[in-house]
Amino acid sequence: MINLATRPKGKRVQLMATCLCDAFYDDVARATVEVLEHAGCEVDFPEGQTCCGQPAFNCGQWPAARKVMRHTASVFAGDAPIIVPSGSCAAMMFHGSTLEFEGEKDRAAIAQVGARTWELGDYLVNGLGIKEWPGEFRAKIAFHRACHTRGTPSGAAVLQLLQSIQGLEIVPFGEEEQCCGFGGTFSVSFPNVSTAMGDLKLEHLRAVHPDYIVSGDMSCLMHLGGLAEREGQPLKTLHFVQILRDALHQHHGQATH
Repeated sequence: MINLATRPKGKRVQLMATCLCDAFYDDVARATVEVLEHAGCEVDFPEGQTCCGQPAFNCGQWPAARKVMRHTASVFAGDAPIIVPSGSCAAMMFHGSTLEFEGEKDRAAIAQVGARTWELGDYLVNGLGIKEWPGEFRAKIAFHRACHTRGTPSGAAVLQLLQSIQGLEIVPFGEEEQCCGFGGTFSVSFPNVSTAMGDLKLEHLRAVHPDYIVSGDMSCLMHLGGLAEREGQPLKTLHFVQILRDALHQHHGQATH
């Protein structure tokens, strides 16, 4: 894995919005830009961006994943930090991509992209040094720490920001560290196991009656929200950056979520 401690911390950044933002969670991308700009960043959005290559990588289709990653390296050229509002996509950039290019002639270029990549919460706290977040968000939430953020500073960083917001109550729940069951293509290859894992997670979440399930990974939110809706017991979900954005709006007297 890339040495995360050496990543650049400049305030001119490139936003990698991810496939899920593009297809389902456009508000997360908008909230990310707003939050980064509030933090003093100049946000560039490379128009040619597509995918981090993780779906093909997880399926073992490494030639296809390499093709996608080469394109990503070309699109996100330069020295600016690359900010990703997704723990799994960020992990693919700074960990998975370097695995698939071992021995490849262009591995150095790929590693350089990974070495500039930050998950959003990690960047706000450990890149920009933000320790508290202004505003308020009056709700009770259950925070799901996505598997891909384990071994990184992201989970602790997000919790630090959320815990500083006035009116926000973060409730513990059973088996917090358990996977939600999505696992990307795992949910397609093993749907019954994936559903059972998700249902177990939902059982623990429902037991604490949160207003929202919150995470830094949209794939987890999509999986849990989809299962809950299909079962006729829908649960509201939010990406943590939507809470940061809405807390700012409340701070400035604007309408919130």
